[in-house]
Amino acid sequence: MLLAVLDVGSNSAHLQIVQAGSRKPPQPVFRLKAPTLLAESVTPEGALTPDGIDRVVEAVACTVEALREHPSADLIPLATATIRDATNNAEIRRRVREATGVELRSLSGEDEARVTFLAVRRWLSGPEGLLLLDIGGMSMEIAAGHDERPDLAVSLPLGAGLLTRRFLPEHPAGRDAVERVSRHVRAVVHPVAAQLERRPRAERIIGTSKTFKQLARMTGEDNQLTRRALRGWVPRLAEMSPRQRAKLPGVAPARARQLLAGAVTAVTVMESLGLRSLDVCPWALREGLLLRRFNELKG
Repeated sequence: MLLAVLDVGSNSAHLQIVQAGSRKPPQPVFRLKAPTLLAESVTPEGALTPDGIDRVVEAVACTVEALREHPSADLIPLATATIRDATNNAEIRRRVREATGVELRSLSGEDEARVTFLAVRRWLSGPEGLLLLDIGGMSMEIAAGHDERPDLAVSLPLGAGLLTRRFLPEHPAGRDAVERVSRHVRAVVHPVAAQLERRPRAERIIGTSKTFKQLARMTGEDNQLTRRALRGWVPRLAEMSPRQRAKLPGVAPARARQLLAGAVTAVTVMESLGLRSLDVCPWALREGLLLRRFNELKG
């Protein structure tokens, strides 16, 4: 059967269609990204600007047009934290529904962590203890456990876009601004670090999301990210403009401005949790949603 997920986030509306079967992992059929570029379209009050809403509507309309070529696909439309947490999210959903017929849904941050954990667990296909880190535009999810459902699943307001708006208004960025981000991240993640200290140490540490993928590519490690290499990159990123960062390997221009905040968050969390390295997983929230939907239909 054909299953589709539409993930509407801070950088793009990402449509992914797969062929799902009982004996094989989901096989990619079609993929399309339409830009939303919402990182600079959130007001200080937490609302999405009119221009930002227009881009969301246009991006969803673009993906819906492509979906007509695969009419049997069962669609899962998800709005992630940038839209979910916007103070005018009801207006955004109404505009999208009236223009495209798509009713955007959202999960809580903790549920996003659980669904992403499911995807990574299936990707690993092993019984070892797993610790998952996922840095998005508005939030960071952390999950841990041994089964497909994590014992610990939390969502923290540590998204790269959010921290950029709050602490890093200027680029290149000064040392004091970078240190403010690091102090803030340490304070927010401290209670989670305390919980993890009381648990058996995970055998596998996984980072997923575009942020971790870009950081791994940037440091030249592809599928692995080490704390030492990333720490060395933070001052270099701080000295660059977004245009200069966009020239780095694997860095998309739309994400170049928030790359510094993503790097500071990643290295600070790794330090707080005592992690020297992590592996980068290509599966994340979208794959988890598809896997969960297939399980529902199969049951």
